[in-house]
Amino acid sequence: MHGQMAETTKEEVDGGNEVNDPSEWDEDATKGLKNGGEQMESPVKEKSLGVLKSFKRSLKGFSPKTQKDKRSENTDDQSSNSPLRPTHSPSLSRGSPSQSSFQTPKTEKNSLTRTMSDSAVEITGSLTRRGLSIRQSLGLSSKKSKQEPLEPVTEAMTLSEGKTEVVDTVLELRDTYTLPEIPPMPLSVMEINKLIVSDHLEEAYVNLLSLRLELQREHQALDQEDYPIELVNKEKDLSLLYGTLRNKMSAIVRNFSALTSCKKEQLVYVAYIILEEEKRQGETGAMQGWRDAWRDAVLNGVRDTLKKVPLDSREQNASWLAVHLGLLGKAVVEDLGKVKTELLSSYPPDFNVFETYVSCHHEAVGEHLKRLLEKVTELKDYYALLDFIIHHYPSEKIMGSSSLLPELKEDQRTLPVDKDFLNQIKDKYCARLQADMKTSLNRIIDLENEESWKEKRKPVIDEGIYSSHIDMDIWTNIKGHVQGSRRIDVNLEQKVVRSCLEELKIFPKRFESAFVEWSSPLSNSSLWAEYHISYINSFSALKEHMESYKDTCPIQLELVQKEIDRLTTSLSQAVMENFKTDVKPFLRRQMTGKWFSFDDDFLQLIRRTKTLSEQSKYMTPKHKQAFVNEAHFFVVKDYVSQLMKNNYSCKNRKNETAATKITNQWEELKEIFQDMNSSLDWLNPVGNQLSDIIGCKKSDVIRNLEPLVDNYPDIMKSHLSAVLYFRGIIRGREKHTILQRLAELKQRTENTGNREQALFSEIQAAVNTDCLAGTPFSCLSFIVPDS
Repeated sequence: MHGQMAETTKEEVDGGNEVNDPSEWDEDATKGLKNGGEQMESPVKEKSLGVLKSFKRSLKGFSPKTQKDKRSENTDDQSSNSPLRPTHSPSLSRGSPSQSSFQTPKTEKNSLTRTMSDSAVEITGSLTRRGLSIRQSLGLSSKKSKQEPLEPVTEAMTLSEGKTEVVDTVLELRDTYTLPEIPPMPLSVMEINKLIVSDHLEEAYVNLLSLRLELQREHQALDQEDYPIELVNKEKDLSLLYGTLRNKMSAIVRNFSALTSCKKEQLVYVAYIILEEEKRQGETGAMQGWRDAWRDAVLNGVRDTLKKVPLDSREQNASWLAVHLGLLGKAVVEDLGKVKTELLSSYPPDFNVFETYVSCHHEAVGEHLKRLLEKVTELKDYYALLDFIIHHYPSEKIMGSSSLLPELKEDQRTLPVDKDFLNQIKDKYCARLQADMKTSLNRIIDLENEESWKEKRKPVIDEGIYSSHIDMDIWTNIKGHVQGSRRIDVNLEQKVVRSCLEELKIFPKRFESAFVEWSSPLSNSSLWAEYHISYINSFSALKEHMESYKDTCPIQLELVQKEIDRLTTSLSQAVMENFKTDVKPFLRRQMTGKWFSFDDDFLQLIRRTKTLSEQSKYMTPKHKQAFVNEAHFFVVKDYVSQLMKNNYSCKNRKNETAATKITNQWEELKEIFQDMNSSLDWLNPVGNQLSDIIGCKKSDVIRNLEPLVDNYPDIMKSHLSAVLYFRGIIRGREKHTILQRLAELKQRTENTGNREQALFSEIQAAVNTDCLAGTPFSCLSFIVPDS
């Protein structure tokens, strides 16, 4: 009895307004027939139906689209021939004592009174005259109907005028409607059911009220303990009839857009039946929840409308969702437009019809979008959903449409979706984005391999440096996603930035692995170094680009920057190690016996250093400086180291030749690194100062030692001993005196020397194997000749 209208609508036939009877109907309905059995034929009944049918047809003919609906005509014919002829029926005219008090304030003496009862009643001439008077008040007199039809100016104007006239007619019916009298003797259960099925809601309802009042009287007449089966069956019949009525009302409300113009008046009866039932809540046999059931029917009607919106598959149309959402928005606007222009006139104001339909559209659209989400797999479609919900739906294109104003209020425009649902879409969007980012980054590696590595093309020079444009490819990709997400909302932007950074964080290792695998066989070519330098530049630029997301996701950005720094350092070190490996053989052959007569090794060192210098010109300034400084320090350290190995000791004044050669070579090296803009200027004096010690007289060594110790306080006794060995001072008083002076100078400069300028501490001197080298000279004076 108390089932919701939405539940009963499951038995409806989608193609029309017919309602299937409950399964129990055939067996139980006949048990409760109060007025069952054969009825007497009544000519009065036929006369009543004829007058009312004529009245209905004249009302339908008020529209310029007048065409008799065959289904309606057949229904009327069936009604006139049906055995709905009880022997007694009250007058249904206005003013009867049995009439309900449900009237609108506008009911005056000359107001329109509408009845639809087909009960057997004595129709007098006054009723006929009254019907004529009503028709005349509506402008439907026979004279007017016989006039020559006006030729329409355009079809569009005729339709517009027709709709306006129908709305005016329904509006007048709504404002002047009065529920007919409740007959004292109801029709049979089967007859009431047929009235409901044939859309005669008004007459069916007043007979239902009569049946309910009869049931109440029978209840009152019974003792509390006496409850016959006939009364139980009658209650069951009443409940089934109310269920059937609710089903029919549901079908009418649900399919209002499919109603013909002449049938839109049924919505008036639906509204007033609901209002009457709400007044009668608490009575025996009353069914609860009429207003909620009406809203459920509205909601189901909106659902039906949205289901009709075309939806292509992904295979049929790559833009299937964007197209569907556009059509969905259009359907919502058109449906609410019909509610505004055609439906508001059918309901009393307290139904809040437009607000209800807006609310139901919100709910139905939300449900529809949840079903769509299950079909979405691509990034652009997740984005389309978010954009539709947050921006497109409340915009002027849909809920903000001027055609829905002023009825639609500003606070009704936004789609009230569940926050968890919105977050679910965002999370799916970010997960899809991260997967797409991974694919995109892998594709970048593939493109580098196909377009550069396999073809062994030289890197392009952009603004004076080598460039691979990897940074621009990655950055523009991320930037596009971030800007797009920002148009949705700030929350999505933050999630997108985080997702992009999470995927970017693991990209440098993947790139390095692929690049090293390809480039290893080319390590001896200049192209190998050029590629390394181009990727150092590109990833350094990428790091700078990503700095713009520091405020959005500082932690994730820091992790990305660490990985980029690790990669650029690794690439830089690879080039540096390759250079070191390349020149070490030539450095090892300096300060040897062959070194005096052969310059080939030094020339190879110069050539490779100049190649490195040329390559470094195309390195980004930030990395270039550190790179050049490291190369400078390495060459100086290894060149000086050759003096520390005790490989050769100058004799017969060869120290002067050696000093001259060291000076000349040092000038060449110094010039190269000055051209490379090395900032390690403090290394420049060491070559000349060592050359001075090697080339001077023994007596002048101590004098030339002081500037060396001042500039390089980290020089040790072992280092100076090695230099003296190369000079030819292997042992003796001179060596002891020189080493003693070194100790004094180091003690003096211990607190004043620059500890950051450490050179000799990075050089390992050869161990002196001479067992007497460290013996004080005074101990050996007795065996040393005086000369």
